[in-house]
Amino acid sequence: MHNDKDGRHHDRGRQEGSPGKADFQSIPENLWRARVVPTNDFEYCSPKADMEIERGDFVVISTRYGMDMARILGPAKERDGVEAEHVRLIDRIATDADKIRREDLEQLETAAHKICRERISRLKLSMKLVSAHYILDEQKVMFFFTAENRIDFRDLVKELVSHFKMRIELRQIGVRDESRVVGGIAVCGRQYCCHGITDKLSPVSIKMAKEQNLSLNSLKISGPCGRLLCCLAFEHDHYSAERKLMPHEGSRILYEGVNYKVTEVNIFARKVHLSGSEGRRMDVPVSRLTRKDRGGWEILPEEGENENLVEVEQ
Repeated sequence: MHNDKDGRHHDRGRQEGSPGKADFQSIPENLWRARVVPTNDFEYCSPKADMEIERGDFVVISTRYGMDMARILGPAKERDGVEAEHVRLIDRIATDADKIRREDLEQLETAAHKICRERISRLKLSMKLVSAHYILDEQKVMFFFTAENRIDFRDLVKELVSHFKMRIELRQIGVRDESRVVGGIAVCGRQYCCHGITDKLSPVSIKMAKEQNLSLNSLKISGPCGRLLCCLAFEHDHYSAERKLMPHEGSRILYEGVNYKVTEVNIFARKVHLSGSEGRRMDVPVSRLTRKDRGGWEILPEEGENENLVEVEQ
């Protein structure tokens, strides 16, 4: 963090926690999920004792950047992974005045974004401005940007302070965060997962794509941000659990004197595809597969077949 001569400060990176004391020391019983309107952050929050809220209400909550407006998504049914220090206090239900101010700030943000882009271009800074954001209850404007390298934006901050006459903060974010903030339509035809479902960006690896039998063409498994699709991580646990119920590809099955090879594992159809010599092929449903105590697999006979079990060699 650096201070300028007017006493205002700016940050070089994105801070994950809100400054000061946490709103709660333990997870409250009355727990809700909310979506911060300007920044698209998803927050867990709880109202004051005498406050009644419903899904769809607009409220003012404490965020990591300051007091801001959020929309209530509904009660939090799952509490696994929720940390008390990250639960936000709902300060008040948004009044008509709050909503009008938020609309006014949106117009100011559009103008601020244009002004900041002009300054960046004039100073020839290698950075991409993503968004501008005015805090609801403070005299502060924040600018979010992406850049490949570290940027010395001290001159930019001085010019912005001189123009806006208020506290200025510049925060560098990653390309995945840019997609989360801006939003858009993904290849599936739905909103970006990071924008419409959750802002918790889990690590995604190429191994996840392999386990899901997806093409390893980067153009097909990458999002508009240029990174691997977030949904690969969302579905990974399901694929991992299902694969444990099936033999691996490449396993050998001796069936009716023919040595078959597992060439495909179809998780959705819940079938294992086998290929043998002379073009022989067969599909075995998962319901006929069972793991042996001593290792390997067995294929249970269908009704009407002999009661002999067919071993799957690993």
